[in-house]
Amino acid sequence: MTRITWATIAMLAVAGMAHPSPAAAQDSPAPLAVGTTAPDFSIPGATRYGVLRNPIRLSDFRGKTVVLAFFFRARSRG
Repeated sequence: MTRITWATIAMLAVAGMAHPSPAAAQDSPAPLAVGTTAPDFSIPGATRYGVLRNPIRLSDFRGKTVVLAFFFRARSRG
């Protein structure tokens, strides 16, 4: 995989560690149905050398297979 792909996975893992407050959970949209196209989003990209200048967008990978993985205990003691 390319560095950008690994950076995307790493940033999504960090984002998955955050726990939304109960008030935020009430305002969240309904989950997507199986087979639905994911909405476009962007996140800051990072490599082991630092943060990338431009954010990474899901639309950058249009036409390619994208796997989103969440490691909620990554970089923690637990």
